[in-house]
Amino acid sequence: MNITKKDIDKLNAVLTVEVSKEDYSGKVEKVLNDYRKNANIPGFRKGHVPMGMVKKQYGKAVLVEEVNKLLQDALHKFLNEEKLDVLGNPLPKNEAEINWDADDYSFEFELGLAPKFDVDVKGKEVVQYKIIADDEMLNNQVKTIRKQYGKLISKKEVEEGDEITGTFTSNEKEIEKKTTLSTEEIAGKKQLESLIGAKVGDTVTLKTKGMFGDDHDNQKYFGVSHDDAHGLDIEVSFKIEEVNKREMAELNQELFDKLFGEGVVTSKEELKAKIKEDAEGQFAQQSDQKLLNDVVETLIENTKFDLPKEFLQRWIAMTGEKRLSEEDAKAEYERSEKGLRYQLIEGKLRAENNLQVTFEELKDYSKNMIKAQMAQFGQTDPSDEELESIAARILSNKEEVERLSEQLNTNKLLNFFKENAKLKTKEVTYDEFIKEAYA
Repeated sequence: MNITKKDIDKLNAVLTVEVSKEDYSGKVEKVLNDYRKNANIPGFRKGHVPMGMVKKQYGKAVLVEEVNKLLQDALHKFLNEEKLDVLGNPLPKNEAEINWDADDYSFEFELGLAPKFDVDVKGKEVVQYKIIADDEMLNNQVKTIRKQYGKLISKKEVEEGDEITGTFTSNEKEIEKKTTLSTEEIAGKKQLESLIGAKVGDTVTLKTKGMFGDDHDNQKYFGVSHDDAHGLDIEVSFKIEEVNKREMAELNQELFDKLFGEGVVTSKEELKAKIKEDAEGQFAQQSDQKLLNDVVETLIENTKFDLPKEFLQRWIAMTGEKRLSEEDAKAEYERSEKGLRYQLIEGKLRAENNLQVTFEELKDYSKNMIKAQMAQFGQTDPSDEELESIAARILSNKEEVERLSEQLNTNKLLNFFKENAKLKTKEVTYDEFIKEAYA
């Protein structure tokens, strides 16, 4: 067997595989002999079927199968030995022209070659957000905690700041939703005026338009669909079933111990500091995800290289569950091109900067994760033997290994970007972050 490669251009090549009778004849004869030993053909004892009959019935199919096996093995070996970085898989070019009645065959395969390019992570500047919990957020959080752990005092009449339990109904939108809401959540001035002074047992008619500051609250309180929630403009009846005033909890040691454990927090200042620490820890995860997305987008935009577009479209057309038309394959390529470009960029970064995940790193990562989870349930000092045992069970599960590997791969890449990309730190509140990041 002989394989030669002819470059069409920098991104396309053709492999020619010459297969002679000596390459496949022994394998074909062995398979046919096995068929002969086991064939059940009327008129012949098992194992005594004439070879001529076996060849006539099975010969062509066995020949094609064995030659194709040889081709796949030879292509895989050649690509590895020559260290060819290809996209997709080799595509048969002349399979319809093969004369299977001949002794020797010449097969041609198209190759799509990965482009050569450089990645500059220090190119365009990317904003790295540092999200802070400002005083307004901390004060609101303290207020929420005091409300959550406070006492409910039953009332007969609605006043500002009260919580109202009742049922919204509307024949027009088939609404019948029991809910509890605070007057502080009502943004509409007229709706609030209609509720203030209403008594338990009263039914109040309210307009939904502008009732809440966010249309998504229409979905929450009226039970309508996401699509109906936007711009909802109908009248609803609200039957008041219960009115309560929430007396806020005192900021004392009993509350602090209930929230964080005995003696962890001893003052309002320490409470706010703990809230700030916890909130900014959660914000850091969102900031990191935004940073990763922005660096990726910047690299895709600024790393220029060509792809073997026509080859990839043919490969997409031929290798799916069902063959695609040229038009559908082109559309699918356009949808996936960006992802493919980033795969190539990421692969190059990982290879050149040793960012691959080792098994030992994966094991350590899983042990740290287990340790953190155990700490949440009060087990703060597990033995290494215990961690090893649990980690071994986790790493024996293929799906868990894939999930943890993906997390660790992402972490390594994120840390690499933090250390090497051109970043500009910007300090923002959470509300400012949401406006800038997702506007």
